[in-house]
Amino acid sequence: MKNIRFYIIACLTFIGVSCNDTSYQDNDDTAYLSIRLVDEPGDYESVFVEVLDVMIKYENTESAEEDSGWESIGILNPGVYDLLELTGGVSLQLLDNEEIQTGIIKQIRLILGDDNSLLIEGAEEPISLNTPSAQQSGLKVMVNQDIQAGFNYDFVLDFDVDESIVMAGNSGNYNLKPVLRASLEINSGTMIGNVQPTDIVVEVEASNGIDTASTYVDSEGNFEIPGLSEGAYTVTVAPDNDSGLSVQIIENVEVNTGEISDLGTIILE
Repeated sequence: MKNIRFYIIACLTFIGVSCNDTSYQDNDDTAYLSIRLVDEPGDYESVFVEVLDVMIKYENTESAEEDSGWESIGILNPGVYDLLELTGGVSLQLLDNEEIQTGIIKQIRLILGDDNSLLIEGAEEPISLNTPSAQQSGLKVMVNQDIQAGFNYDFVLDFDVDESIVMAGNSGNYNLKPVLRASLEINSGTMIGNVQPTDIVVEVEASNGIDTASTYVDSEGNFEIPGLSEGAYTVTVAPDNDSGLSVQIIENVEVNTGEISDLGTIILE
């Protein structure tokens, strides 16, 4: 198995692609597909999304019709997942080394169900999220990626919760209009660190003046922000307003391609 890692950029959807060394033997027409889901935070207690399937469409598909030529790949465990649990480097593995054919994948489609809801702070019951029929039929992502034999293509979907939930006027209803973020790992790096104390909610945001990415720390204070383009970032560590702790800003954090920038332990006071 060849050893290469990379990610693909898409404007509407975050999808990262990496090629990892595995124990599989090279095959003339077979590659391997992995997909995991991560979360960019939103101001909610929980956001539940029903994920049912993943489909792909190759460039050489004979039919030119938009909804034809799709191949169902399936996922490991279809079901409803709380996106806000996917923080601190935690991800949901949708596919793991699934065999696919070589060729150019034109699009990927994430199939959602209609069992989607959110829990707002102070509420006892989740609120149903209206899912437009277009979203139920699949979130289409332009990929145009050449799939070569013997590689494992690892796609990372980063669900931007805050941008994906839209209130429908003054009706009190909420719509789910998924927005995701993408980056090419061969041109990107990862930022990690740990925030103390660990008994409060903390959001960590990294911005280079053009792109912004963020996450929450986990129960042990750890965080990870992948898919950052090379350059200098301003990192904002923002504890919950009720904690009484101050926001900490760290300037000029360097991110290098293919490397991990470790901020170490950040102590809030």
